[in-house]
Amino acid sequence: MPKLGIHQDFLRDFTRLERSVQSKVVDTITRFGHTAVAGAHLEKINARDPRLKSIRIDLKYRGIVLAPETGEEYTLLRVDTHDEAYEWARNRRLSVNVATGHIEIRDDKIIEATVATLSGAGPRSSLFGHVSDADLKRLGIDDQILGFARIVMDVAVLESLSETLPRVQYDVLIGLASGLSVEEVWDEVVGQVTGVDSFDPDDLSAAVRRSTDRIALVDGPDELMDLLDRPFARWRVYLHPLQREIAFRSYSGSAQVVGGPGTGKTVVALHRARYLAARGGRVLLTTFTSTLARSLEDSLRLLEPDDDVRARIHVRTVDQVARRVVEGRVGRIVLLPRDEETDLWQRIARRRNSAWPDRFLAEEWRQVVLAQNLTSADEYLAARRSGRGRSLGSVQRAQIWRAISEFQDEMVRRGRHTHETVCVKAAELLCAETDKPYDHVVVDEAQDLHPVRWRVLRGAVAEGPDDLFIAGDTHQRIYEGSVSLSSLGIRVAGRSSRLTVNYRTTAEILKWSCAMLSGESVDGLSGEEATLTGCRSEMHGQEPDVFGAPTRESELAELVNKVEEWLDLGVSPGAIGVAARSGTYARQAAEALTAAGVAAEQVTRDQPADGECVQTMTMHRMKGLEFRCVAVVGVGADSLPLSSAVTPLEDDAATHRNDLRRERCLLFVATTRARERLAVSWHGGPSVFLK
Repeated sequence: MPKLGIHQDFLRDFTRLERSVQSKVVDTITRFGHTAVAGAHLEKINARDPRLKSIRIDLKYRGIVLAPETGEEYTLLRVDTHDEAYEWARNRRLSVNVATGHIEIRDDKIIEATVATLSGAGPRSSLFGHVSDADLKRLGIDDQILGFARIVMDVAVLESLSETLPRVQYDVLIGLASGLSVEEVWDEVVGQVTGVDSFDPDDLSAAVRRSTDRIALVDGPDELMDLLDRPFARWRVYLHPLQREIAFRSYSGSAQVVGGPGTGKTVVALHRARYLAARGGRVLLTTFTSTLARSLEDSLRLLEPDDDVRARIHVRTVDQVARRVVEGRVGRIVLLPRDEETDLWQRIARRRNSAWPDRFLAEEWRQVVLAQNLTSADEYLAARRSGRGRSLGSVQRAQIWRAISEFQDEMVRRGRHTHETVCVKAAELLCAETDKPYDHVVVDEAQDLHPVRWRVLRGAVAEGPDDLFIAGDTHQRIYEGSVSLSSLGIRVAGRSSRLTVNYRTTAEILKWSCAMLSGESVDGLSGEEATLTGCRSEMHGQEPDVFGAPTRESELAELVNKVEEWLDLGVSPGAIGVAARSGTYARQAAEALTAAGVAAEQVTRDQPADGECVQTMTMHRMKGLEFRCVAVVGVGADSLPLSSAVTPLEDDAATHRNDLRRERCLLFVATTRARERLAVSWHGGPSVFLK
């Protein structure tokens, strides 16, 4: 019986198909796997590599299959419309990397055209003039790519061919171009995937069996159905060539990777954690919310089957880490509920007849006192208040400090903590210890961490090579204010990378979403101005649907129509997400869908998604998730920005502006969760963010 290999690129194409076409693909390859003579299903095509054949899905779609010259091991490489599939195959050629023994796919036409163009530019200094032919060949560079390497002069040209050159050969060249030595490239790229002295360059079947990083070998129909039942989950953990070099590099200290939505920062963080754990390190993989932590754990389980490696990776929120540290060394702690905390600030403001409202006092405590770890009135009087718009004199500061001290004393008297004060205590304990709990810390969604949480992470790992790896995008900051890593003892200068290619969202959705942030100045984690310039997607689809309704009921009716339209196209219910600014409106959306006969459920802290129905949730809970189709509802003038989330202009102008920016970024996060279809709606007048 023939044995099937499913290539990662095939899975990527499969996730983009409508459900009805996916069913036909499954039927086709199931029949293929059950046929004694698999070649009977294959058709010869006009391909540069004669081993590439097509398999008929229906009148419109074709699959591209690598058919061995001998044996029964076939690999599904591509699925697309008839013309697109044939065009892809026409210029592709397959080979075996002589250093790794893995299968390689290259676009001969583009490589040959690039070499011809560069050759016509005349003699100039090569980007790899310092590396000998012998060293390049030892690293797996074959004759065709060697010819390219000898005439390429600009790393931008090399990067433009990241999806065209064979993957490992591209990784080798980009590593050398980044300043790594030949031996470092061998250790980081080639040595990780080899262990055999030589490989037969003509034995593609053996190369397929070795290429487990790119090809899933299916053993029987049950394994095939499991693979195709969760194709996007598997695609999410695939590391693209541009990301691989970042994830597997050794750094002399802390490092960061930044990039817009969908550029793969989380995937890089996952592979980074796995890479460090596989080398024997104790790794903390952390983020801000429990929802994101659960998502990371699910992806890690899919990525790393080895229980021993996974056991060396702790996936926890920073607050969970802090609480474990404090309770393990001091004893049980009791958190002060948020409503009681608000009530306490209000009573202090009233009792002192404060000229500053309770919200101002609470934010002054969080954004100045806790952020700078101030412990005395003198320190507060001398502190800088960057980002706080209301200027304060020494007398005013003294009055505010007394109110803050009263709040802190009252918490001590009650024996209560907030998440922030637990972090303060944990950081104090960790910094006093020489035996750190972790060898490496990997941080995802880093932009949302408050300085007290960064101090916990700084204290959890000794300063040194590969200590902290940080992934984030400050354009998606939806919780805390700006932070400077260097002020917290975390230095990433010279060890920062930026991703620009969006692998999730269509160009139309990305362009529409980025337009909402046009003109906004956003600070990066290292103090530099963050930018979305150059962030792009190579995928195309429909423009977002944007519509207004006169009433809430009519908007929800339109939501039902839109979701039913997506379902009719074959999109599974679990691939549809609905985001609202408030939990109340998310619940009403779920109720409207359920009443119309659509399986829907609201996702909350206590009710995680089950993936079998349409999921409605707040925009905050959308963070880190992604869906084929997303509806963002209630984007009206009275709902976004949410008045209760924005400091009044008269109270603090700078904080008011920061709050508005955070609300705008929240909408940006929600809309960029969509992979293929996006609908944005409101009732009454539209939000100012849509104008």
